[in-house]
Amino acid sequence: MDKKTISRDGTSIAYESTGQGPAVILVSGAMSTGGTVAPLAVPLSDRFRVVVYDRRGRGESGDTAPYAVEREVEDLAALIEAVGGEAALYGVSSGGALALEAAASGLPVRQVAVYEVPFAVYEGGAKERAEYTERLTDALADGRRGDAVVLFLRLTGLAEEMIQGARQSPMWPGMETIAPSLAYDNAVMGDGLVPRARLASIGVPVLSVAGSESPPWMREAAQAVAETVPGGTYRSLPGQTHMVEADVLAPVLVEFFGG
Repeated sequence: MDKKTISRDGTSIAYESTGQGPAVILVSGAMSTGGTVAPLAVPLSDRFRVVVYDRRGRGESGDTAPYAVEREVEDLAALIEAVGGEAALYGVSSGGALALEAAASGLPVRQVAVYEVPFAVYEGGAKERAEYTERLTDALADGRRGDAVVLFLRLTGLAEEMIQGARQSPMWPGMETIAPSLAYDNAVMGDGLVPRARLASIGVPVLSVAGSESPPWMREAAQAVAETVPGGTYRSLPGQTHMVEADVLAPVLVEFFGG
């Protein structure tokens, strides 16, 4: 990240931009930095000025206690101001929930595209989120970062043998480093349910995308977002899962943001 802007509470937010044209800011999800979504910037930069940033508490950005979702919205406000005063947003997973909240908060956003925001549409979803919140809070308070990462991976549905394999991998120390930010993404997700009243207040075009090979509840959640936002649009990408391929997603975003 070669640039920095200062958020309202004084937190330094690191970012970089490529390309020319209307600004598009990419918002990463849990357990990730701006580098995670950076591959998507390459195909988009032919048409847009694409901004990739490290959300607070991760990568090269700073952090300021206490955390609140409103502070992350202010981070996006600072970025938008830094790149010309208006931008479109793309958010993946819980980063999509943050992008939607930014639009609902009245930031100068042209359009919002999200990919598989993991809102619960199944019975018991709110209870599952509440239990995760309690256990995550306890683990982080006790300094058990590894346990916090395990809780998150279980929440995503990762098999136990894959979790144990991850714990033995070279990437595990980095995952533990970023573990405190899991509480931030959890806060962004609220009670875990589709925030229908909040989404209904969004006054800009919203595209909600899911992969055809993702679990049914993820596709249903993506559809619920599109149906709740006035004028929202839903797209399904054939053959894609939650780990969507940049070269498959990019043409869909170019069409939406360029329209």
